[in-house]
Amino acid sequence: MKQTGKKELILEGLNCAHCALKIEAKVKEIEGVNNASINFVSKKMTLELNDMLQSADIIKQASLIAKSIEEDIEVVEEQGKNNEKDNDGDFNKKDFAKLGLGILLFTAALALKLNYWVEFSLFFASYIIIGGEVLLKALRNISKGRIFDENFLMCIATVGAFLIGEFPEGVAVMLFYQIGESLQDMAVNRSRKSIAALMDIRPDYANLKTSDSIKKVSVEDVKVGDTIVVKPGERIPLDGKVTEGRTMLDTSALTGESVPREVYPGETVLSGSVNQTSLISIEVTKLFGESTVSKILDMVQNASSRKAPTENFITKFARYYTPAVVFISAALAVIPPLVIPGAEFFDWVYRALIFLVISCPCALVISIPLGFFGGIGGASKNGILIKGSNYLEALNSVDTVVFDKTGTLTRGVFNVTEVNPSSGFTKENLLKYAAYAESFSNHPIALSITKAFGETIDKNKIESYEEIAGHGIKAISHGKEILAGNASLMTKASIPFTNIDSIGTIVHVAVDGNYTGNIVISDEIKSDSKKALKELKEIGVRKLVMLTGDNNNTAHKIASELGIDEVHAELLPHQKVEKVELLDSSKSRGGKLVFVGDGLNDAPVLARSDIGVAMGGLGSDAAIEAADVVLMTDEPSKLVSAIKIAKRTKSIVWENIIFAFAVKALVLLLGAGGIATMWEAVFADVGVALLAVLNAMRVMRVKNI
Repeated sequence: MKQTGKKELILEGLNCAHCALKIEAKVKEIEGVNNASINFVSKKMTLELNDMLQSADIIKQASLIAKSIEEDIEVVEEQGKNNEKDNDGDFNKKDFAKLGLGILLFTAALALKLNYWVEFSLFFASYIIIGGEVLLKALRNISKGRIFDENFLMCIATVGAFLIGEFPEGVAVMLFYQIGESLQDMAVNRSRKSIAALMDIRPDYANLKTSDSIKKVSVEDVKVGDTIVVKPGERIPLDGKVTEGRTMLDTSALTGESVPREVYPGETVLSGSVNQTSLISIEVTKLFGESTVSKILDMVQNASSRKAPTENFITKFARYYTPAVVFISAALAVIPPLVIPGAEFFDWVYRALIFLVISCPCALVISIPLGFFGGIGGASKNGILIKGSNYLEALNSVDTVVFDKTGTLTRGVFNVTEVNPSSGFTKENLLKYAAYAESFSNHPIALSITKAFGETIDKNKIESYEEIAGHGIKAISHGKEILAGNASLMTKASIPFTNIDSIGTIVHVAVDGNYTGNIVISDEIKSDSKKALKELKEIGVRKLVMLTGDNNNTAHKIASELGIDEVHAELLPHQKVEKVELLDSSKSRGGKLVFVGDGLNDAPVLARSDIGVAMGGLGSDAAIEAADVVLMTDEPSKLVSAIKIAKRTKSIVWENIIFAFAVKALVLLLGAGGIATMWEAVFADVGVALLAVLNAMRVMRVKNI
C-alpha cells in the first residue's frame, strides 16, 4: 500500500537563485513526485511524494539533477544537516587573490601606453583570470543543453565585446559582474543569517537529572517524565511542568512580549523560553519533536513550501523572460544593419550585447522570496506564526473578519456570578448537582462551576456521563439523572424552566425531570479587544462578525460594546460553518474571509475560511495544527500587527519588482538607442539585484509595527 508523505532536503552550496528555479522544475518531473518547492533563502527543498517507500531513489535522482545544474551543491537530508556552512557567499582568500591579480593586469593595460598585442594580451589575461570560472560554467552548461543562464549571457556579451575590439569594456563587464555577484551572495547570506537569528530558539542540550547527578544530554534523548534542570541564562529545551523553584521567564522568542513571566511549582512552561533569575527543575511532558519550540521552528522553516501568487508569477516569468531577451538581442544585432541604410554592424552588435548583459532576472528571482521569507521570520519574532507566504500575501486582502467569542474576544476565564435555585432547592444543592454533572468536562464553564462548588468531587459516585453536542451534559450521580446545559437542553427534555434576562452564560439544571434552577457564569472582555477591532476597521477591514454558542442577550451586549457589525448567537458547531459559508459568499470580490478562534473546537470553521487564525496558540496543539496563522498570545491586536506586516512585506516586494523592471526597461531602451554603454548594463543587472536584496532585508524590521 502506497504511503504519501514529505521529504525535506538541504541544498548545501546553493548560491544561484536561477539555478534553484531550474532544479525545482526538473525535480517536479521525477516520477513519484507530486510537488517540489525550493526556498532559495533557507536552501531547503521540500518534496511531496506519492510513495514514501521510493523516497531513497527519488532523493538520489534529485541529488543528481541538482549536481548536473550546479556541481558545487551537496544534497543532504534535513535530519542529517548538522553543520551548515556559514561561509557561503563570502569571499575566500583564493578568490580574492585571483580578483586582485586580474584587477592589477586590467589597470596596467588601461594606464600604460603599449603596442596593440601587448595591450590585448594584458586585457585577455585579466579577462581569463577574472572570468575563467564563468566561461567554464557556461561551457559545461551548454554541453548539458542548458543555454539560457547568466553564465552564458555574460560570456556572449564579453566575448562579443572582445570581437568588436572593446577590450576594456569586455574585461570591465566581467569584473563588475563578479564583484556584483559576490556582494549579492554576501548580502543574501547575511540575510539568511539574520532570518535564522530571528528564530534562534532551538536548544542545544538539556541538563538531565539522574539519581545521583546532573548530566548534559541531547534534547532528543530526553523522555516524557524525565526531570531536567534549567539554570539562569539557559533556554528551556522541552515543554514541561515546574516541580521545584521559582523564576522569571523571558518568553519574547515565542510571544514577542518583552515583559518577563513569573513561574512557580505546578506551572506549565514552554520550550524556547529563557530562564532569567533562578534554578528550576522541570518534569518533561512532551518529547522534543512534539514540543512548542520544535513545532514553531518546523512551521517557520516550512512556510516557504507554500508560495505566494507573486512568487509563482515571477518563477514563470523568469522562464520566458531570458530566452525572449536573447532572441530580441539577436534580432537587434542582425536586422537593423540589413534594413537601415548606413547602419554599422559593429554598432548594432554592441547594442545587442548590452541587451544580453541586462537580461538576467536575478534581482526578482532572489529578492521576492527573500522578502516573503523575511516577513514570515519577522512576524514570528513578533509572536505571529504564518504557515506560508501565500497566507502572508492573502492577509493584504482581508475583507471580513469573523471572531469566535470565548477565549478570543473575551478572556475565557469564567466565574459564577449568580446561583438561582427553584423552590424546594438550596443554592448548595443546585451547585452540587451541577458540579457533579460537569466534573468530567474541561470546558471553562464547567471548571468555573466545580471551582464555585469548592468541595472534592467523588467521581466514583458518577454512574454514567454523556455530552450532548451543542446542548450540555447528561449524568447519573447519587442515583439521580442530572441534566445541565442551555435552554435547548431543557426544551429537548420537555422540562419547564425559568428563562432569566441576565448578562452571561446561563446553565440550567434539572434533576430526575424536575427543574432545579440556573447558574449564571460571566466572562470578561479582553483589555485590547475594543482597540483591536477599531484598528481593524482603520486598516480597511469592511465587516466584523462574531459567532458564538452563547445566549443572544450576552452576545449582543458584547458585540455592541466592541463595535461589531454583525452577531450570530446560540450556534452549534455545524451552524458556525454554515454561517461562515454564507458570509464567504457575501464578501467583496477578491476579498478574503478570516476566522479567528481558539483553535481547540473551531477546526471545521478554521478549515472553511480563507485564512484560519488561532488565538492563544501558546501550548495549544490543536491551534497550531488547525490554523494558517497562529497568534502566540491571547491578544486580538496581534491580528492587526499580522496584517500590517503583510502589507509592509507586499509593499517592499513590489518596490523591488517595479524598481528592477523600471531600471532594466530604461537601460534596454537606452541600449537599443545607442545611448547606454555596458557600464550601465552591468548596473542594471548586478547592481539592481544587490539593491533589491538589501531592500528586501528591511522586511525583517517589524518591532514598531
